[in-house]
Amino acid sequence: MSQAHLHLGQTLSFVADPFEQGPEAVRVDAQGAVLVQDGKIADLGSAADLRKRHQKAAVTDHGDALILPGFVDAHAHYPQTGMIASWGKRLIDWLNTYTFPEEMRFADPAYAAEVAGRYLDLLLDNGTTTVCSYCTIHPVSVQALFEAAEARNMRVFAGKTCMDRNAPEGLRDTPQSAYDNSRVLVREWHGRGRASYVITPRFSPTSTPEQLEALGALWAENPDCLMQTHLSEQLDEIAWVKGLFPEARDYLDTYEAHGLLGAGGLYGHAIHLEPREKDRLREVGAALIHCPTSNTFIGSGLFDMAGLIAQGQRVGLATDTGGGSSFSMLRTMAAAYEIGQLRGTALHPAQLIWLATQGSARALRVDDKIGNLAKGMEADFTVLDLASTPAIAQRADRATDIWEALFPTIMMGDDRAIKATYVAGKSMMP
Repeated sequence: MSQAHLHLGQTLSFVADPFEQGPEAVRVDAQGAVLVQDGKIADLGSAADLRKRHQKAAVTDHGDALILPGFVDAHAHYPQTGMIASWGKRLIDWLNTYTFPEEMRFADPAYAAEVAGRYLDLLLDNGTTTVCSYCTIHPVSVQALFEAAEARNMRVFAGKTCMDRNAPEGLRDTPQSAYDNSRVLVREWHGRGRASYVITPRFSPTSTPEQLEALGALWAENPDCLMQTHLSEQLDEIAWVKGLFPEARDYLDTYEAHGLLGAGGLYGHAIHLEPREKDRLREVGAALIHCPTSNTFIGSGLFDMAGLIAQGQRVGLATDTGGGSSFSMLRTMAAAYEIGQLRGTALHPAQLIWLATQGSARALRVDDKIGNLAKGMEADFTVLDLASTPAIAQRADRATDIWEALFPTIMMGDDRAIKATYVAGKSMMP
């Protein structure tokens, strides 16, 4: 058993869902402490109480910084790291112009390893401790990300992207190879350390019905895996899907008909949903993943957070790197707030933080392991400096409560606000 380590500072944890109970769902201790031992949270409470109970523990005092769960990014494309913030295209042209040429480079194991390591370090610099990422069609791209995550002991979800049509030569597999390669990767990586394999059809336009059927069969054989894909991101995409699947009732039906709708399903974007799609997603307990910086950057539309939450949908939050324009979940929360305002609902800071931590962990079905500060949880947490820049500091100085102090960092913060990031209790900052 390793030596216990006591972290002092302001602490933020959840006792309920703030979308249901408001800010009262969040417990903030202005003089709090977190005790870490063997990679898990062993105790949580006031600094005075924990100092008395654990007098032999090593101590790190973070001052008045805020200790909160590590951010959880529920939808990203790590192979797009190098072409993030590419100018001027909507979804389909953006894929053809920027994404597919870059993804072809991941046939090279050395290149995949280089980008995977760089990407995870960028996440850690921004306080993100868990990500759910698409890879490319190349199995080596999956190996690279899981190996980089294993070296950092990060809890990471990932899968081989599968495409057998409407993609360039060199980025297409087949129904059989998609099934076979994914099955091998499931056996090698799913449940190994902190790795989780995710079955990954990119989206219906790039998979034939035969490939979707094969991946649906693979999911049925491995029901403890998650499945990730895209749904109803843009109107021209939806029209494309209708042309490719004329027999389908709607976009979701292209997945449902092939065994790709279920409780472990992660459906990225989900902006332009039909009533039947909303009903079915809620009925099965699937997760919708909101990608706000991507939705505005590529001009996709405005996600109906308030309406979908009110209907009982399970919702996570994500950067969608590199369609999303930032690696930062702070910037992602800010964009979610802005989209909420455009739709007439101002999300409270408690709700934004929940979406970026426990909400996304819940979407990934691991909210019993990460996404909160609580006894027995894995010790993935970040430490926020609530006065990281002069502009933020002067606004926070006027704060009358924790939410007024935290909100300027959500809206204006970046990697400078990340004072420290811990993965399984280990500091990941240089």
